[in-house]
Amino acid sequence: MPTPAQLIQAYVDAFNQDDLEGQLGVLSDDIVHDINESETQVGIDAYRTFKHHMDAHYRERLIDVVVFENGSRGAVEFIVEGTYIQKDGDLPDANNQPYRIRAAFFADTNGEKITRITSYYNLKKWCEVIESQG
Repeated sequence: MPTPAQLIQAYVDAFNQDDLEGQLGVLSDDIVHDINESETQVGIDAYRTFKHHMDAHYRERLIDVVVFENGSRGAVEFIVEGTYIQKDGDLPDANNQPYRIRAAFFADTNGEKITRITSYYNLKKWCEVIESQG
C-alpha cells in the first residue's frame, strides 16, 4: 500500500514527464479537486478536462519539491517554473512569458489513491509577473 508521500511524489513525477495517464493513475475515480481561487470539481473526467485546459495555456515543471505526510494526508510545496503560452479566460494576455511562483497542494488518500487535491498559489503575484513582461 503506497504512502501519501509516495502517491504525491508519483503524481509530481508524472506531471514533470507530461504523463497525463500517470497523473490520473494515482487519482481516485471520484477525485475532489479544489482549484485555487475557483470551483471544486469532482471526478476523474473533470480532472482530465482541467488538465487538458491547463496544458493548452501553460507549460510547467515543478522544482524544489518537498513532500510532507501525516496519516492518510499529505502536502507538497514546490516552485512552478513555467511559460504562459495562450491567454486563459480573464487573465492577462499571453506572450510566452516565463514565470516562477511558489505553490502547494494538499491531498487526502484512501491507502491506494489520492482522493482530494486542494491547490494554493498567489494568483495576484502571478498576474503581476505576467503583466510586467507584457
